Amino acid sequence: QVQLVESGGGLVQAGGSLRLSCAASGRTFSGYAMGWFRQAPGKEREFVAVITWIGGYGEHANSVKGRFAISRDSAKNTLYLQMNSLKPEDTAVYYCAASRGGFTRNAREYEYWGQGTQVTVSS
Repeated sequence: QVQLVESGGGLVQAGGSLRLSCAASGRTFSGYAMGWFRQAPGKEREFVAVITWIGGYGEHANSVKGRFAISRDSAKNTLYLQMNSLKPEDTAVYYCAASRGGFTRNAREYEYWGQGTQVTVSS
């Protein structure tokens, strides 16, 4: 049974930093892509970043490019999202997800999801 468990969310002031983690278990993830998405109240879930499990190739949404960085530690089966220069508009529940189909920004193509972790950025 695949499990994705996020941690590291919290309350931070604008300009601050947080690092989210996503512990993955239940199978090997070689051939998968792992993504981070977020959902703010009243808004649709949006793509944040994606990375290939093998090779570690990543892409980021334009809204976070230069501020956020996705990475993974294959030995620890853990996905990360380093978030710097946080803004109030980054406030959302952040989800990690796994896609068997590979590298994609489309949330519908992710089969496995974590429960989410809240990130709140105060101004």
